[in-house]
Amino acid sequence: MRRALPILVVLAGLLAVIAVAQPNFLAPAALLAFVKRAAPLVILAAGQYFVIVSGEYDLSVGSLVTAEVVVAARLLDGSAEATWPVLALLVVLGLLVGLVNGVVTTLLRVPSFISTLGMLLILSGAIFLWTGGAPRGALPPQFRELGRGSLGPVPWSVLVLVAVAAGAICAMRAGFGHTLIAAGDNDRAAALSGVHVARVRTVAFMVSGLSAAVAAILLGGFAGVSAQVGQGLEFQAITAVVLGGVALGGGRGSVVAAMAGAFTLEALFTLLNLYGVSGALEPAVQGVIIIAAVALGGMSLPRGRAAAAS
Repeated sequence: MRRALPILVVLAGLLAVIAVAQPNFLAPAALLAFVKRAAPLVILAAGQYFVIVSGEYDLSVGSLVTAEVVVAARLLDGSAEATWPVLALLVVLGLLVGLVNGVVTTLLRVPSFISTLGMLLILSGAIFLWTGGAPRGALPPQFRELGRGSLGPVPWSVLVLVAVAAGAICAMRAGFGHTLIAAGDNDRAAALSGVHVARVRTVAFMVSGLSAAVAAILLGGFAGVSAQVGQGLEFQAITAVVLGGVALGGGRGSVVAAMAGAFTLEALFTLLNLYGVSGALEPAVQGVIIIAAVALGGMSLPRGRAAAAS
């Protein structure tokens, strides 16, 4: 929690500014709506954290989200009968894509930037080939319930987010989390100490694929079917993780801080929207955040380690 304190302070400041511009923002219903809107990005950031802290990257999650929504709509086509089997299929698809990313990166020794960029292009091309650029089918209300429905006053997406956050925190506090950080900090030293680095990193990619599947299910609920539903989410997730103080080189950072970074990014976009700033500037804001966060992170490293990282 200590590592997450700086980004939590920034988040609290942004929420206070939003509350000044929109006085009813701090009402329970409005706060829950904000968390519901941010939930897919927070879940993606949690999955991306596992990959980044292990010393790798996953650029495929945005196209995977789109593929999952398009596949679900095409298979269900408005029929609720196969909702649960399709949900299970989406989870399996996310894990499978993560497994492929992990195997190509660790066993074939393809840099993760290249392997996941290749997966992004493969999924994007497959989606376009299958749909011709215009997704067909529809998601039934039973499928969309998780994204836009609620249990009493609490949206299902918020409950899903709480479950994901609890699972991520428990995983990082367990032995797996320690080996993951060790692999990202110094993979050679970790291997010499008995860590199966390739296996640990492959599992991290599978966690990222699973998070993309969950985010796709929620986005399909309240965003509907679109060939652009996941566009740019990979960069937003990476920006959120970096904003949370997680080192891009791996081995340093908190999953709580990564998720807080996603909330902070969503709060920043909300604030820009309230003040009428064009949404087209969001990528520019993300670029500035990444450059500034990495520069500050590099300056905070000891001189020897900073030289080694470069």
